[in-house]
Amino acid sequence: MRKILAQIVFAASLVGGAGLASAQVYGTAGCGLGSIVFGNKPGIIQVLAATTNGLFGTQTFGITTGTSNCGNTGGGVASAKAFIQTNREALAKDISRGNGETIANLATLSGCADAGALGGSLQKSFSSIFPSATVSDVQVSDAVVDVMRTDTALACKKI
Repeated sequence: MRKILAQIVFAASLVGGAGLASAQVYGTAGCGLGSIVFGNKPGIIQVLAATTNGLFGTQTFGITTGTSNCGNTGGGVASAKAFIQTNREALAKDISRGNGETIANLATLSGCADAGALGGSLQKSFSSIFPSATVSDVQVSDAVVDVMRTDTALACKKI
């Protein structure tokens, strides 16, 4: 099954290579290899796109580096919010610990001086960022950006 999936992904990436230059909008699965292969078609196809992103781990890397159909990665509020919403579960775990890969990537994307300080500040604000299990991705991203804006010691230049 993996061999077949790899062949499909490889073939689609050859056909969809022009999509990289055009910076097309991605679907609900977010950017990453899945968005290149499956595009932004609505419906169940987005499950395959998300699975592809997860199998190859291209989404976090793509958001941070601006590759894999992840546009607007020059930093700033829009990029930070997209990163937070796309990586919500991993970010929640890292915020609860006060450190981790997603916090380091968010710090880089947001131009924060110290990822460790960002992790500590977000950890202190965990209960306001995640007040319940049903809080929306938008509310989470707004709360994280608010912490980065209000804690001047973080020196997040792109927020």
